[in-house]
Amino acid sequence: MSENMESTQNQEPIEAQQTGGEYEREPVPQKSLLGFKSFIGMYAGEHCAGTEIMIGPLFVASGVSAFDLIVGLLLGNFLAVMSWVFMTAPIATRARLTLYYQLEKICGRNLVIIYNLANGIMFCFLAGAMVTVSATAVGIGFDISMPGLNDLYPNSIGWVLTVLLVGSVIAIVAAYGYESVAKFANIASPWMVLVFLAFGFVALPQLGVTSFGDFWSKANEVIWKGGDPLTGQTKFTFWHVTFFAWFCNMAMHIGMSDLSVLRFAKKSWYAVASGSGMYVGHYFAWISASLLYALQLFRDPSNTDVLPGPLAYDAAGIAGLICVIIAGWTTANPTIYRAGLAFQAIIPKASRFKVTLVTGLIATVAGMFPAIAMKLLDFVAIYGMILMPMGAVIFVDFWLIRKFGLASYYAELSRSSFNWAAGLTYFLTLGFCLFLNLYVGVEIFFVSLPGWFAASILYIVLSKLYQSKMHPSMAVEGA
Repeated sequence: MSENMESTQNQEPIEAQQTGGEYEREPVPQKSLLGFKSFIGMYAGEHCAGTEIMIGPLFVASGVSAFDLIVGLLLGNFLAVMSWVFMTAPIATRARLTLYYQLEKICGRNLVIIYNLANGIMFCFLAGAMVTVSATAVGIGFDISMPGLNDLYPNSIGWVLTVLLVGSVIAIVAAYGYESVAKFANIASPWMVLVFLAFGFVALPQLGVTSFGDFWSKANEVIWKGGDPLTGQTKFTFWHVTFFAWFCNMAMHIGMSDLSVLRFAKKSWYAVASGSGMYVGHYFAWISASLLYALQLFRDPSNTDVLPGPLAYDAAGIAGLICVIIAGWTTANPTIYRAGLAFQAIIPKASRFKVTLVTGLIATVAGMFPAIAMKLLDFVAIYGMILMPMGAVIFVDFWLIRKFGLASYYAELSRSSFNWAAGLTYFLTLGFCLFLNLYVGVEIFFVSLPGWFAASILYIVLSKLYQSKMHPSMAVEGA
């Protein structure tokens, strides 16, 4: 994950907000607003990272067809960009508050602590998957036994030691602060994008694509053949691809995490810059990474291991290997840093350095278990589902709640530390999503859409009950 800014002057405010060092409890002033180019670089860097190397091959393992992948990604990424444009950015550029401060005003500090705990744990698992990615590249140099596609647990002491080495280094760097992490990522990101694209160009001729006219026939016959998925994988259709591309960043747009980033945008429409990340990272990079795995299966159908290090090394040699290490590194570092900040918000008197270091070690232990990385498609869907209800609460509280004669920012107005209407909405929505998945049979990729509507309705109904005894003058003030 990286954030490229057009200049050092423009970069500082976004880095400051991510570290919580500036405007964390007040609206961003006019003088600190950023131009459109700042967000193009940021989104392009952030969404062309270590996760892409895992997600691309997993599409092939899921038995997706060429049409379903290419067209599904076009539609799903478009819906993601529109979610940033029409859901996140209008609130961000009007309120200009961080996600956490806005939640505190709505939900109360104690409920935000629970949210931070969930957010921090999810960040740890995501960072762990990226430690796994980097370890697959480092492991080549030590000739260790690495996990297979369906392995849940560490399969060798060499693997454990490699992950421990990689994760410890990443944790130490993250603990020293975001500035050094961001500088490293900004240098590496443009180069990584080129290597990702090179993966595709290197793989295509080896798959029999020698001209533009060859592509579609080979895409259907050799690359994304459709049919049954590999053992242990979910069969992906057009709608699986579409919803995955749309919701893989649900925590950021519909879940409203990017309120903290887009509050610096001069105009709401600047959120279209998210398209640079969606179509560079979540389109071309996913397709390029999937070509590497298709090439591996083409050479040896029995080799179903999804290991980014060997995949990249076979296609691009040392350059590919370095790309995998850096891609995992630049994603894991800021993710661990942000998880540390989420945990520190729960225990504010603790040292940020120590909290981040411990967070990094938790992520490292998670990285030893390949199940997280090998099931990354499912994990990302679960991650979005867990953070989605609070996004619905923010949306309803900002745009709709006053139309029902209820108070917005109720926790702040009532000086409450726990808004039970928001709290019950959160837990009941998660229960509803789990019910749909476990008992109705709705796959995890699809439960978040009905879940968002359920959360919106619940928050209005529960707020009506919860605020019924509120003093009339407070209702007028909130409205």
